[in-house]
Amino acid sequence: MRITIERSNLLKSLNHVHRVVERRNTIPILSNVLLKADGQNLDMKATDLDLEITEATPASVEQPGATTVPAHLLYDIVRKLPDGSEVLLATSTDGGAMTVQSGRSKFSLQCLPESDFPDLTAGTFTHSFKLKAADLKMLIDRTQFAISTEETRYYLNGIFFHTIESKGELKLRAVATDGHRLARADVDAPSGSEGMPGIIIPRKTVGELQKLVDNPEAVVTVEVSDAKIRLTIGSIVMTSKLIDGTFPDYQRVIPTGNDKEMRVDCTSFAQAVDRVSTISSERGRAVKLALSEGQLMLTVNNPDSGSATEEVAVGYDTDAMEIGFNAKYLLDITAQLSGEEAIFLLADAGSPTLIRDTAGDDALYVLMPMRV
Repeated sequence: MRITIERSNLLKSLNHVHRVVERRNTIPILSNVLLKADGQNLDMKATDLDLEITEATPASVEQPGATTVPAHLLYDIVRKLPDGSEVLLATSTDGGAMTVQSGRSKFSLQCLPESDFPDLTAGTFTHSFKLKAADLKMLIDRTQFAISTEETRYYLNGIFFHTIESKGELKLRAVATDGHRLARADVDAPSGSEGMPGIIIPRKTVGELQKLVDNPEAVVTVEVSDAKIRLTIGSIVMTSKLIDGTFPDYQRVIPTGNDKEMRVDCTSFAQAVDRVSTISSERGRAVKLALSEGQLMLTVNNPDSGSATEEVAVGYDTDAMEIGFNAKYLLDITAQLSGEEAIFLLADAGSPTLIRDTAGDDALYVLMPMRV
């Protein structure tokens, strides 16, 4: 294999694929990226056996061929080369090493044979549809923070995507929960998604996907089966295994009878929560909300360091009540709201609270209270 490629193109593609590669691997080939030169492209592929990303990038191919080299090492080398430079990649005759040359810099990297590289064979996909990158990004951004990190409840370690009828229209819905909070977002279901199986996309895949949908104008082709998902964004193809588990019936925990409504300016509320929570301990990040007509009093008590209070003007005209929440969870949710005001629908101090956005996007949040 012998090719010349622009540093910027090589770096951009390597940046997309190398993140999949785990820093520590017991299987040496999984530390490598597969490079395949053919026609006028260099194809790159990286995998951790659960997630695979491939990308084609234009290159001047003198001699086609394929090999695998350490992914993070190649990325670090290319990152440190000067802007605008051309990079020559050439394998030795026995295929045991690859030269990376640019200007006066020359590196030699150990190769492992291409035949050892695992292929995450996709099998057949039952459903295929196209989705605007902006819609996919919205679904992920609005729900990702609520993904559970608790390994024992592995079926909560991802975002649950499914189609559902809501107010007479078919929606593509994303839901994530960790048992303390729940986030739900909807977009109009694209044609082809009707009847797709409900799927749980793992946390790592979600994180990588979030970085890849950076162009809101792009269109993402989504292919789904019971066990895998494949997403194509331009020249990038991402294939991932899905979490094999049953997502709980989240509809049951979304309260319907919460009749106490509080409207509050999102920015001033978030800043007030952030300020009073400065005094809270790492372990118990509880903030108490005391509601009375037109006014909200935020209080944090920490027996070790002191207390903090702050008043915020709110739209509220029902019975006075007190309820406690985890301050971090409140801030996570308010960070997702794009409207000027947040709407809190409350029942009592022991029941889950519903939080909505006034911006009109189809997202809602449920937050479990804390004892304070």
